[in-house]
Amino acid sequence: MGVGAAGAPDGRDAADGRVVVIGTGPVVTVMLDRPAKLNALTMAMLDDLERVLARIDADRAVRAVVLASAGDRVFCAGADIKHFKQLGATDMWRTWTRRGHQVFDRLAALRQPTIAAVDGNAYGGGLELALACDLRVLADDATVGLTEVGLGTVPGWGGTWRLRELVGPARAKELILTGRPVDADRCESWGIATALAPRASVLAAASGLAEEIASRSPVAVQMAKQAVDAGSAGAAMALEGLAGAASGGTADFTEGVTAFTERRDPSFTGS
Repeated sequence: MGVGAAGAPDGRDAADGRVVVIGTGPVVTVMLDRPAKLNALTMAMLDDLERVLARIDADRAVRAVVLASAGDRVFCAGADIKHFKQLGATDMWRTWTRRGHQVFDRLAALRQPTIAAVDGNAYGGGLELALACDLRVLADDATVGLTEVGLGTVPGWGGTWRLRELVGPARAKELILTGRPVDADRCESWGIATALAPRASVLAAASGLAEEIASRSPVAVQMAKQAVDAGSAGAAMALEGLAGAASGGTADFTEGVTAFTERRDPSFTGS
């Protein structure tokens, strides 16, 4: 049986967004569906994504997966700040950080290869989501970044480890410590993007790559993916979670989130 459409449970507020599956094997598309909020991730969407990934992993007909998003403005704006700004440091770690790690790790460990169709800007958790995929096709006019230091915190969903694996420690530190966005050309030259395409063609390009992969021996492809991914990220993920919890209890974090909400520049004091 192929993977059919999977939407939000009945009764959910539409503002919480949803994650849906389009198509059936051998190639399916997993779609973030919250375009009015720039596909910013909520806890409900993380739950949806985990359920969808479990179904795909169990479906032998699916050989490759494309991760895309609704709308034509932003691939994913990251975590919805309004959903976590009231959390204390411990709750931040217990809920958002740990839950994001669980779901993104599930995505990274999916036995089928995954291709992110990044057809718009991707910041914070949005870039971390794309980094959890095996390959990334990026719009040639898009920018990406891990901008969490501007909120007084650190990347919390695997960005420190996965970006380092792609671009090396010095470049990862440059992007993370400055919070500076990078353009598509640099993403391609540094290995963040597997390929570039015009914004309107990103999904088609990612789907074409997925279809090429799906045409190969599925057992060989999946074993090859596991062989490449044989390293362990456990220690880095644990440290990242602790760093996120610690920074979530600072005055700078409170100021960063407040400034973001009030649409002004933050005034950090180092406390």
